[in-house]
Amino acid sequence: MSNIPPVDLAQQYKTIEAEINAAVLSVLASGRYIGGNLVESFEQQFASYTGVSECVACNSGTDALYLALRSLGIKSQDQVITTPFTFIATAEVISAVGATPVFIDIDPETFNLDLKQLEAAITSKTKAIIPVHLFGQPVDMTRLMAIANAHNLAVIEDCAQATGAEWAGRKVGSIGHIGCFSFFPTKNLGACGDGGAVTTNDRAIATQIRRLREHGTSSRYYHEATGINSRLDSLQAAIVQIKLRYLDTWNAQRSEIATRYQDLLSPIPGIILPQASIGGKSVWNQFTIRVISKETEAPRDKVRSQMQEKGVISMVYYPLPLHLQPVYQGLGYKIGSLPAAEQACREVLSLPIFPELSIEQQQQVVYALKESLTVDS
Repeated sequence: MSNIPPVDLAQQYKTIEAEINAAVLSVLASGRYIGGNLVESFEQQFASYTGVSECVACNSGTDALYLALRSLGIKSQDQVITTPFTFIATAEVISAVGATPVFIDIDPETFNLDLKQLEAAITSKTKAIIPVHLFGQPVDMTRLMAIANAHNLAVIEDCAQATGAEWAGRKVGSIGHIGCFSFFPTKNLGACGDGGAVTTNDRAIATQIRRLREHGTSSRYYHEATGINSRLDSLQAAIVQIKLRYLDTWNAQRSEIATRYQDLLSPIPGIILPQASIGGKSVWNQFTIRVISKETEAPRDKVRSQMQEKGVISMVYYPLPLHLQPVYQGLGYKIGSLPAAEQACREVLSLPIFPELSIEQQQQVVYALKESLTVDS
């Protein structure tokens, strides 16, 4: 019985090895490694796929978020509302532009922003909202955009884990004012290194982001703004361009695996299964269950350890919410401030999921989980 990793990138590479190798060798032979036709071609294809008029490729998902905030003029004294239950990058970029992240609690069923709490968090200093389509599950963008528009707020969609996901028939990244994507290798559309992109239907925003990603210049050696160096290199553009052709197929395979997990795990007590929201189409970047905790005991970590002994590697996204991270102690949040996010951090466990995961491997995951829950109880 072999070990089952959370994701198997080597296995995915084998399925498209010849195409990837040919593309990489072509880039190496071209001598053009930064920018150029490959990057521009990918930008056009990704814009079309997402359903927007503009795409600007950049170095990472983090840079995509940073550039989005900069393009909107978010700065010191401004506030940006987001979730405490996500990777640090979402809040980190808010701080990086000098603004203050304002965290609101999550919906315990979807792990996304609890939109019932959104309006109460809006102040005169609020300039934007960053919803995160966590684990591939889209936020209710119909409701969120109604609130944002009523208060004249910009919406930056964090689509890092949700490339290809949809809300009400529209791709994420095309609904808010700006969409931000990551091509980190473990994402649904992953490069063989870092990469990211910004999507928008606003040409002025796209123009500003292109300027900012190139040291604040639109004409070489003449700089209109203080920018950064954030370019998607040609090797990564070539790779994600190939992978984009397979993305819908891979996402459909993830959905099949998620459905099978639901069927196999539903009889098992002691866990709560993730549920796709009505109106949305998840792409299942993660299949994240809850291992139900008691007031004085959180068995999740014991279960995870037991599963690892049985050859199944699971992951915890995330063990500590952002509002309780040491870097944000100065914001004044305390334990108990955002209870749903805090409880999720004690209970969540992400099971292996990737398009190539076999039925036999899934059965091994389910068996390991069931046996580990029995041991813990």
